[in-house]
Amino acid sequence: MKPIEEIKPLLESPKKVVITMHQKPDADAMGSSLAMYHYLLQKGHQVTVISPTNFPDFLKWMPGAETVIDYESSMDRAIQALEGIDLLFCLDFNALYRTKNLAPHLEKLNCIKILVDHHLEPQPSFDYGVSDTKASSTAQLVYETIYKLGDEQYINLEIAQCIYAGTVTDTGSFRFASTSAAVHRMVADLMDRGLKHEVIHQAIYDNFLENRLRFLGHSLLNRMEVFYEYNTAMLAIPYSDLKRFDLQTGDTEGLVNFLLSIQGIKMAALIIDRNSEVKLSFRSKGDFDVNTFARRYFDGGGHFNASGGRSIDPLEKTVDRFIKAVEENEDLLQ
Repeated sequence: MKPIEEIKPLLESPKKVVITMHQKPDADAMGSSLAMYHYLLQKGHQVTVISPTNFPDFLKWMPGAETVIDYESSMDRAIQALEGIDLLFCLDFNALYRTKNLAPHLEKLNCIKILVDHHLEPQPSFDYGVSDTKASSTAQLVYETIYKLGDEQYINLEIAQCIYAGTVTDTGSFRFASTSAAVHRMVADLMDRGLKHEVIHQAIYDNFLENRLRFLGHSLLNRMEVFYEYNTAMLAIPYSDLKRFDLQTGDTEGLVNFLLSIQGIKMAALIIDRNSEVKLSFRSKGDFDVNTFARRYFDGGGHFNASGGRSIDPLEKTVDRFIKAVEENEDLLQ
């Protein structure tokens, strides 16, 4: 994979471009994609953003979100948008299978593929790109890429808002270790360009329905288990809870982080029965590597302190597998 700055000559003449992201995109996936979208539009390119699936309502305030094609609900439009493209930008994922049912269409494309991502172990299927696991977010990498290309004059308010949204969420509101001095300098630059950060905080964190708050209370009271002997806490959510509280995409975002606030807890797990499969989210403090844990036990991966996985077993059996895996890692969790 060639360095991302070498795409500069490719962007000097108008191209047909598609930007895509991982399924069930979060604020970083959507923010980085829309930041790139606004940048490339200003450069004179024909740009379409495709999400493999739907995305949370609390992200629909982002400038340009109304133009994003949801592959699952608008399959024909998405496939048509992919026809004859020159460049494919893949943001916030490093393996095409992360785009779910969109992946077979992407694999068949005969175009230049460009990666911008901060996850571990990218697949060798990209022509150009940047893969920096030390970056706080893919949004930060989009910001740095625009600077590397000498195009910082294009960073307008729309781009600033999208980059900030991706960064503030992936850094846990700037509390994770990935929040470097460079991140704070970037935010200062965005604020100098007119960014109003409090508006974005409200749009992301103060924009849920009552039922989500009741779900959070129910989950913490009735679904939480704490294994102090392993410094681990777990939330196991049955599908019936999702239906009971009428949860929408994104309503479980951040729930796993509550567990890490318990004194002494080193690893937290959120295990959710999505009906079609069981999804797992892992978070950790310090030196416990949940990326390796997810890859070893649950066909997943991600970052050292934040990762995810999946299971085709029923919820109860998946929980049993998780507890057994924790027991096998007892020494590392002390």
